[in-house]
Amino acid sequence: MGDASALGFGHFIAQADIVAKILLGVLAVMSAISWYLIVYKGIGQIIRQGRSRRFLTFFWSATSLEQVQHELSIHGVNEPFGHLTAHSLHAQAHHAKFGAAKLEEAGSETEFLTRTIKKVLDEETTSLENGLTMLATIGATAPFVGLFGTVWGVYHALVAIGMSGSGMLDKVAGPVGEALIMTGIGLAVALPAVMGYNWLTRSNRVLTAKLDAFAFELLTFLSMGRALQAGRKPGSVPLAAVT
Repeated sequence: MGDASALGFGHFIAQADIVAKILLGVLAVMSAISWYLIVYKGIGQIIRQGRSRRFLTFFWSATSLEQVQHELSIHGVNEPFGHLTAHSLHAQAHHAKFGAAKLEEAGSETEFLTRTIKKVLDEETTSLENGLTMLATIGATAPFVGLFGTVWGVYHALVAIGMSGSGMLDKVAGPVGEALIMTGIGLAVALPAVMGYNWLTRSNRVLTAKLDAFAFELLTFLSMGRALQAGRKPGSVPLAAVT
């Protein structure tokens, strides 16, 4: 029992060579980065969804665009739907006041609004996807880093057998244990990264779909001054009343 308990993780760290220690350090850094991204972006996603729901409730209950603009100017913008609305209202006011003074403002008001909305949507999508590439990379590569450690441990076991001329357990237990531990660590790093990536990607996809639908309604409303009656939410104030 004493010998078996001695062959634990501490024994692996003590007996590991420089290659195994480097691989273990790489996996530790990858794990720290993935958990940071999962927690940071997960909390941000939850907060963003709550703020978006509150803004949309206010927007569809507002009696005028002036009320919406006043609310945005007082409390600021802290979520995608308010960001899109604020930029769209500013673009409409700017084009009405200055017209097409520059090349980026060329065209009609509707064309200028369309470009502005598309730009904001691209910015929001980029912000939502920031960090997900790193998370996906960690989920895809961590098992292979662990597998390399496994191969390295098996190589040490074969070397120990060759040098001793015997395959006794006491000769190969350390290297084989090193191989198994590296495999387990690689999987432990990869699984949370993959699950976190899938969760964040789905949440972002749902949010961007809602944002696209809202952008279409907002563009139609600002350019035509009336709602798509078939697309408005049940129980909401008709967009035609918000003038």
